[in-house]
Amino acid sequence: MTFELTKLYVDHIQELIEKEDSEAIRSEMDSLFSADITSLLSELETESAKFLVTQLNIETGAAILADMEPNERREFLKVFTSEEISRFVNLFDSDDAVDLLNEQPIRVREEVIALLEDREQARFILDLLHYDEDVAGGLMQKELVKANVNWTVNQCIEELRKQAEDVGKVYAVYVVDDFGKLLGILSLKKIVLAHKNTRIESLYDKDVIFVETYRPAEEVAELMQRYDLDALPVVNVQSKLLGRITIDDVIDVITDQASSDTLAMAGITGDVEEDDTIWQQTKARLPWLLVGMMGGILAAKFISFFEGDLKIIPAMAAFIPIIGSTGGNVGIQTSSIILQSLADKTGLDTTVGQRLIRMFAVAFINGLIISCIVFGFNLLIGNDVQLALVVSTALMSVVFLASFMGTITPILLERIGINPAVASGPFITTANDLIGYGVYFGLAHLLLNL
Repeated sequence: MTFELTKLYVDHIQELIEKEDSEAIRSEMDSLFSADITSLLSELETESAKFLVTQLNIETGAAILADMEPNERREFLKVFTSEEISRFVNLFDSDDAVDLLNEQPIRVREEVIALLEDREQARFILDLLHYDEDVAGGLMQKELVKANVNWTVNQCIEELRKQAEDVGKVYAVYVVDDFGKLLGILSLKKIVLAHKNTRIESLYDKDVIFVETYRPAEEVAELMQRYDLDALPVVNVQSKLLGRITIDDVIDVITDQASSDTLAMAGITGDVEEDDTIWQQTKARLPWLLVGMMGGILAAKFISFFEGDLKIIPAMAAFIPIIGSTGGNVGIQTSSIILQSLADKTGLDTTVGQRLIRMFAVAFINGLIISCIVFGFNLLIGNDVQLALVVSTALMSVVFLASFMGTITPILLERIGINPAVASGPFITTANDLIGYGVYFGLAHLLLNL
């Protein structure tokens, strides 16, 4: 049954916390997953949330902390001592432990590492702390299962039992030489089916996909998506096996990247969420709102140059919003498709010329249909044929120009190293407004002899 968080349930738990009814709290929480408890904690005051967590076993507490969003977890852990935090970190995978510790002040971070009971875990954490979070080294965890190429299957199974105690999920066994250099990968199925005296060197697959520690997180995500991998080994420049990246960490990267692109396309800069402060949200939204405002001022000024034309043919004013909105919509549609193709590196590269040819074909069909509908509408309401022709021709031209802008702008921005997602928001909309109005009034002057 799916857990539903209601105000009534939150009030019930809060009442149990105020009564300090530990047994009832544990009974309630036993029926919930850690992710459900995490959602519940976000609705409680910090002290109440801490009391609830301290009534649960340490394994559940660690799982709850692992499920928390970074900002929420940072605030929550402020009411915990370094010793209390260290008990949870002891149960974390090394990569998750580093993520948690990087959120803490330096003093707390150093105290927690010093207090860790598992000294191997402490060493793993220290190894990972110097990597940036947006590269493969920052995504990897040190816990994995590896086997020496000279071992027998029987030796491998014995080591597998020992090493797997500290590994959350075992997807495969990595094969290394005497110096720790990655040679290949061995599936669990082959180990189970092989004779116990068979040597590993005759079983493992040498065609292993790996990534170096310095590779960007986006490249890691692309590799795992392309080859449908559950885990990806990480090596240093000497090809020595250092750790592995699991699919759950890559999903986080993909989600964060998609969220960032969505915000950029909407004209929001930076990493901002609904529960951020008013000032943080204002800073994230204001820059592109100002761009849009300046574009609107330019468009208004541009239209004012043709005030005399509008006095001669007032009906022209009625179609100004259609020109602007059509150009903006076509530009965003086109740029969204281009952004999708730019993000997908798995296929053959499409040249700019090929993209433009396809864009012109689609723009011709869409523009022709829209123009015919508007031309018929003008005739239906009794407007002059020449005005109908101006509006229809302007719309056809705007669809072509907006499609061109939506295609070429993201490509150019990517070439010069700027996030092309930014181009899909207010920038293209504002540019297409100005271009559309220029085309509209230019054609009016030409065809209506104004």
